[in-house]
Amino acid sequence: MLNKSQAVLALLLFIAPFGSAIADKYEDTIKVFKDAGQSGEYFKNAYGYAVFPTIGKAGFVVGGAAGKGQVYVSGKHVGNSEFGQVSIGFQAGGQAYSMIVFLEDERAFREFTSGSFKFGADATAVAITAGASVGASTTGSSAGASAGKSDATTVGGYYKGMATFTVAKGGLMYEASIAGGGFTYEPL
Repeated sequence: MLNKSQAVLALLLFIAPFGSAIADKYEDTIKVFKDAGQSGEYFKNAYGYAVFPTIGKAGFVVGGAAGKGQVYVSGKHVGNSEFGQVSIGFQAGGQAYSMIVFLEDERAFREFTSGSFKFGADATAVAITAGASVGASTTGSSAGASAGKSDATTVGGYYKGMATFTVAKGGLMYEASIAGGGFTYEPL
């Protein structure tokens, strides 16, 4: 019988081939976020952003998420990033999603690219997919609903110089867990 860690690893390995099969190119993912509700407005004033075309997430009591991305300043690719997250709590399933992290100013960019940026329970992401979403953090809570990617309504803004948005790509995940994770950065 598999222990919990082995079960999570097996599920991640199972969904990994599907994640790469549906992975968008970076330009295509950026276009999705430019066309998706309020996230498109962030491109006008953000100092930079990190885009992750596909993040795979899976869990059964213990879970994890991971993905690779690129970091941009003024639309120019300046480095690469990896995202990793570990969670524990009520959760079962797997999903894939795209994510973008907007960096408000040079200070936020330096913090994100310091080599190993970590975040905790006070970091939230705004989902811009068809359906409803709710986010909670140590600084408050938010809720929003949208009809689809192109006319999504989002709730939220910069927190400590960063704003995160996600778009679901597929899968099904039930979750009420506590998570922590972070980003690594490698300049070109």
